[in-house]
Amino acid sequence: MIGRSIHPSLAGGRWRELTLMEQLANIGSEVGRAARERARDDEQRLAGAVERTLELFDLTLDDPRWMGRYGEIARAREVVCDYLVGDNEFGSTPASLERYFVPFAMAARRDR
Repeated sequence: MIGRSIHPSLAGGRWRELTLMEQLANIGSEVGRAARERARDDEQRLAGAVERTLELFDLTLDDPRWMGRYGEIARAREVVCDYLVGDNEFGSTPASLERYFVPFAMAARRDR
C-alpha cells in the first residue's frame, strides 16, 4: 500500500489474524458508515469513510490466504466504489449492500 495507513495496527499485520468473515464484516461496517454519509451528503465525512473502506478492501486483497477469492472480493470492492463515488451503474442501494455484508458479520460473530 502507498502512503500512510489509516488503520496502522491492521496494516501492520493484525488484519491477517482475522478470518475472511471478520475482514468482510469490518469492511461492511465501513461501507455502512460511508453509505450514511453519502445519504447525508457530507462530502468530507464520505471521503474519509471511503478511504477507510478502500484500505480495508486492499488489506484483504493483499492477504495471500484469499487468493482463490480474489475475484469475488475485487468485485465487491468495485460495486461498493460504484455506489459510493461512481455512477451506481450496478443499481446498488444501502439495503442491497447491507444484504451482502451482514451475513459476514453474523458468521464472524457465530464463529467466535
